[in-house]
Amino acid sequence: MMEQIQKNSLPVAIIGGGPVGLAAAAQLVKKGENFILFEAGNTVGSSMLKWGHVRMFSPWQYNMDKTAKELLVESGWTSPNEEYLPTGNELVEEYLLPLSNLTGIKEHIYTNAKVVGVARKGLDKLKTEHRDHVPFQLYVELDGDTKIFEAKAVIDSSGTWENPNPMLSNGIWTNAERKLKNHIYYGIPNVQELDERYKNKSVMVIGSGHSAINALLDLVELKETYPNTMIYWVLRKKHVSEAYGGQENDGLQARGELGIRIQRLVESKQIAVLTPFYIDGVQEVNGKMNVSGDLNGEETTIGNIDEIVVSTGFRPDTSYLNEIRLSIDSAVESVEALAPLIDPNIHSCGTVRPHGEEELRQPEKNFYIVGMKSYGRAPTFLLATGYEQVRSVIAYLTGDFKGAKEVHLELPETGVCKTNFVTSCCEDDSPVQESNSTSCCSGPVPVKLEIKKNSCCG
Repeated sequence: MMEQIQKNSLPVAIIGGGPVGLAAAAQLVKKGENFILFEAGNTVGSSMLKWGHVRMFSPWQYNMDKTAKELLVESGWTSPNEEYLPTGNELVEEYLLPLSNLTGIKEHIYTNAKVVGVARKGLDKLKTEHRDHVPFQLYVELDGDTKIFEAKAVIDSSGTWENPNPMLSNGIWTNAERKLKNHIYYGIPNVQELDERYKNKSVMVIGSGHSAINALLDLVELKETYPNTMIYWVLRKKHVSEAYGGQENDGLQARGELGIRIQRLVESKQIAVLTPFYIDGVQEVNGKMNVSGDLNGEETTIGNIDEIVVSTGFRPDTSYLNEIRLSIDSAVESVEALAPLIDPNIHSCGTVRPHGEEELRQPEKNFYIVGMKSYGRAPTFLLATGYEQVRSVIAYLTGDFKGAKEVHLELPETGVCKTNFVTSCCEDDSPVQESNSTSCCSGPVPVKLEIKKNSCCG
């Protein structure tokens, strides 16, 4: 009994000080619960600042947690224009920093605090007896030392930004790629600040998502001033048009415009498209890079590349969770229950059906992976989804089981949805393209969905 009382007096631990982690903190403050938050960077939102120059395609209204906003307004904070599209920097400076400085939150945040291990106190993964009744221990590198913190629950919202995928199509990291790190940028480079690096150079951008498109648009703008800049775009899609997205049908206008703009640049030959190109190697030759692989069924080498931008997505780091019992999908590396809803092999919707604590529940009691990390390698995460995840999880942890099940989520549609698998959510075994129908993947823009259990078609 004494052990149980002690455990209940412990805080909830949050790993990661990004938007979803801070939303969890706001939810816990509202519930009157004690918590501790560990951020590996020197400030909250440190990962977002690495792409801070990029303007988001979703407006403020989708990027702020409702409870966090309420706490901020109570403190005298003025909300930004909800229709405005913030940059990553603006999201941190105008929202995350004020939120992190609120009384009741600030004193519970540790920065420059890297979590390197999580376990049950006195138990490794193999031990079952009394497992659910002992606290978690978090090993945290802090102030040059490793310190141990105890918690009654853990919410991992550490994201994936610090763990990018490599350039090889099979997902393997090679020493050759690592040795070329000074000429390879992972993510979305600030081309304006790095113009000396890219101007009049031969630059290859690898990837088909919004990160790659943003990098390409910036490079084309640089090319207008420095016309000798050569831009290659490498994709694995059969046709480049597959990367254009919903365009006019996208519920987020800015996201749709990315597809429209990149299509125009491709058609005007300002970008050399290489697709489908399955890269299997890179090597340095006379100070430049040669990229080799299967291009349209033929072994091909593209030579004389000066710089490479790798925008092939990210993957979750679970190395410090080796002593936690996890249910992770073997392919997507997402929380297992989410995989059928977000697996890009079978489902390309930019939104996911509403889900909450029940879908996020792990075999390890009171341990949850939320936010971008809960999606594993899938690229379709939106902040509003993460905010709803933590609202549901914290409702459950604080005994509001009814509230945890009543998941409400408002998201814009992509305008394009594809499914291509035998037992799809609508039990259709043929590929479909839909924009304005009442199928399981589409609806009015924005669509407000409500479910009390995990289902696909409602």
